[in-house]
Amino acid sequence: MTPEEIKAYCQANNVRFVDVKFVDLFGLWQHFTRPIHELNDWTDYERSAWRNGWGFDGSSIRGFQKIEESDMLLVPDPETALIDPAIQMPSLSVVCNVEDPVTRQPYSRDPRHIAQKAERYLKETGIGDTVYVGPELEFFIFDDVRFNSDQHSAFYSVDSNEGIWNSGRDQGGMNLAYRPRFKEGYFPVSPHDSQTDIRNEMADVMERCGIQVELHHHEVATAGQGEIDMRFDTLTRMADKSMLYKYIVKNVAKKHGKVATFMPKPLFQDNGSGMHCHLSIWKNGVNLFFDEKGYAMTSEMCRSYIAGLIRHGKALMAICAPTTNSYKRLVPGYEAPVNLVYSARNRSAACRIPMVSTDPRQKRVEFRPPDPSANPYLAFAAILMAGLDGIRNGWDPGPALDKTNLFDLTPEELASVPTVAQSLDGSLRALEEDHDFLLQGGVFTPDVIETWLAYKYENEVDPVRMRPHPYEFHLYFDA
Repeated sequence: MTPEEIKAYCQANNVRFVDVKFVDLFGLWQHFTRPIHELNDWTDYERSAWRNGWGFDGSSIRGFQKIEESDMLLVPDPETALIDPAIQMPSLSVVCNVEDPVTRQPYSRDPRHIAQKAERYLKETGIGDTVYVGPELEFFIFDDVRFNSDQHSAFYSVDSNEGIWNSGRDQGGMNLAYRPRFKEGYFPVSPHDSQTDIRNEMADVMERCGIQVELHHHEVATAGQGEIDMRFDTLTRMADKSMLYKYIVKNVAKKHGKVATFMPKPLFQDNGSGMHCHLSIWKNGVNLFFDEKGYAMTSEMCRSYIAGLIRHGKALMAICAPTTNSYKRLVPGYEAPVNLVYSARNRSAACRIPMVSTDPRQKRVEFRPPDPSANPYLAFAAILMAGLDGIRNGWDPGPALDKTNLFDLTPEELASVPTVAQSLDGSLRALEEDHDFLLQGGVFTPDVIETWLAYKYENEVDPVRMRPHPYEFHLYFDA
């Protein structure tokens, strides 16, 4: 919408406030709210907030500015305007880009700007003009979550009435029994699936906010694991939709007295939550990943793209599986591929080529290791850059591994198969050694990589590494 169209839209919907949103470096939406009149003169674009933005303190945002250079600007993108689905009083939600107030240049650590640069770089290479992304974000809906950690104690407890561990709970004669067993939540009907209605509501809100929903269902784990699939879109727009998706899921759950989480692995010995990412590159309306005569109907370009994902896979995980908890999910046997190989249909491979249709428009690569704790702007951009590096260099991914469940390979067979790292620490070290592909075209900048690494080591890797784990008391207290 143009500013003038937004003005009419706000008047028609009696909008009273504008909710200004932007994403921090590590993937959380931040916001502040202003009265609608603070959009200034709608008819004078050069003097309005649509051009000049609003100031904010960049030093208070994770991964942004130092205190001596804290002033920054948020410039709203009119194309993102919609009625906020979670605020009671009618409010216009707009997503912003971050700019330097002195130079008026885009901010190098603004994740949305990085995503936009990745799309621009694709066009500059001449390889294609459009990249489509279709992520599958999984999540849990719990009824109760408690946790604490201090110098002398630590615990967490998550609960869901749907959790199989509640099958023997005394509920005053009202335990209605039907619950998905561990790893059996995909996907029986009600009463096993107790959350169809709440996912329906989430999907309905998404549709009203401009997100096209293809389907939703219960996922593999017990205790309320779900997935709502969005129709693919261009890279930056899909990252915008992914942030809105998470916002809607969390707030609809809250409305029902529940809590939703995109934490990758909240349950032991059951499946975690992934964010499988489907990608394809197009030019002049043609899908460049399709070739009727190629392996699994893929083009040579597609296979070189896959080779880029495989070669840079370890480093990619520092951005695409960016938490210490991510590596509780990335273990064999829980549908979380750790083997950097490719295959048609085989879900135990990191790169899968879906075979559900012969339609050239649907040929794509599914990169399965990422999880929804990732910042979607950075994750989608990094995956694109790794694939483009494979295309530019004409890499060959080698033979596909189609004939076996990779989780069943012997240690001798696995010795020659590349894998992702087993920890965030390992992925960060891989990123330190392998990030030149991200710097191509100025998409990622050295300061982004340096800030990312420093923050992750100091605020996540080291604090988790130095704390006693509760299970260590079970193992070692009698030493």
